[in-house]
Amino acid sequence: MRGVEYKGLSRIEGPVVITAHSRNVGFNEVVAVYDREGERRLGRVIDLGRDYAAVQIFGSTSGLSTTFSRVEFLGRPMELRVGIGLLGRVFNGLGEPIDGGAPIFSSTCADVNGLPINPYARTYPRDFIQTGISSIDGMNTLIRGQKLPIFSGNGLPHNRLAAQIVRQAKILTAGENFVIVFCAMGVKYDVARFFLDDFEHSGVLSNVALFLSLADSPSLERLIAPRAALTAAEYLAYQQGMHVLVVMTDMTNYCEALREVSSIRGEVPSRKGYPGYLYSDLASLYERAGKIRGSEGSITQVPILTMPNDDISHPVPDLSGYITEGQIVLDRELFQKGVYPPVAGLPSLSRLMKDGIGEGMTREDHKDVSSQLFAAYSKVKQVRNLASIIGEEELSDIDKLYLKFGEAFERDFISQDEYEDRSLEQTLGIGWKLLAMLPQDELLRIKKEFLEKYLPR
Repeated sequence: MRGVEYKGLSRIEGPVVITAHSRNVGFNEVVAVYDREGERRLGRVIDLGRDYAAVQIFGSTSGLSTTFSRVEFLGRPMELRVGIGLLGRVFNGLGEPIDGGAPIFSSTCADVNGLPINPYARTYPRDFIQTGISSIDGMNTLIRGQKLPIFSGNGLPHNRLAAQIVRQAKILTAGENFVIVFCAMGVKYDVARFFLDDFEHSGVLSNVALFLSLADSPSLERLIAPRAALTAAEYLAYQQGMHVLVVMTDMTNYCEALREVSSIRGEVPSRKGYPGYLYSDLASLYERAGKIRGSEGSITQVPILTMPNDDISHPVPDLSGYITEGQIVLDRELFQKGVYPPVAGLPSLSRLMKDGIGEGMTREDHKDVSSQLFAAYSKVKQVRNLASIIGEEELSDIDKLYLKFGEAFERDFISQDEYEDRSLEQTLGIGWKLLAMLPQDELLRIKKEFLEKYLPR
């Protein structure tokens, strides 16, 4: 059904056009703008007043004129056509196919803004996801339905780590593989190409729906892309009963686009120029993960964000840390040592880990081993700081032992090959082997019966 159409624009300001008509127009409503030749461009209402509506165009406004342009308010929000045919396809940030294939054959359209999930309908995430990566499975466990971001920096291998998680992630209890919804926002073509090639070579491409809004795409498209991707994920999880893993990169680019649109609208800036509603906007994306009572499916999120200047107190990682259930932090010092994946031992954490591991879920000694490895590695950091002041020769024998433990921990536990898929038993076995380097009276976080059962002699 066609909406109301008006002729002429009040003015054009960069990617935004202003029309004098705003009766029966809604915020975020989709708008079609036609130039003199009848070429159609989509946009979205980003601001409303008593006698005007501001529309941001998805693309360029060149060729539009205030006199001959026509504006059609379509009377609906941005929607995505959803169906089982989403998998194995590539879309732009607006959900339009860009792989040369036909449009999705379905009569079902869903609002990309989603619907709030009733908190009472949510079920608590408890199912362990094995990623095959020791630094995650052993110490920062990912749980089905969790949102666990990767905090990285420019030049660090966050894309390789995300691709490895996509290749290897599995739910041991369910015996099912994940389907993947991958969303790229403002990334360079070579990054998108890396993921496409990796998915193809690993054989998972047929189970992936890709949404690509690259660096040369309009800012507003970057704001729609993650919402379109999550709408596809919700359909696959809650209507088709699938386990969906959503990877979104790079959330910092998304926030930059949000800041740009906020500036165009003339809003009062907050920290570092970001809008004051950055927290609630990010929450509207992150909170679309989880498990719902009565549905077999689930959505697990792994957002990737690059920290400007490796600053974890920057507004984007800072606010993301409040909303999500932990973070995987990549460490530049480890990366420079040649460690892959360079997962920082102490700043990384998974807040849902305690509820998804242990007897009946992973292994009875998992919690104790993880806790003891954290404590021992924390001691390693203290000893290294002390050694930098007084010199390694002045350290006590036990401190020198901790230095050797730290080197072995980074070499054998954290570091592994990009295509190495370790089972949880292998990960815990490596952990026990490392802890055997320390005297038993230092292993205060492990129960005596576990020491007798698992500690190598």
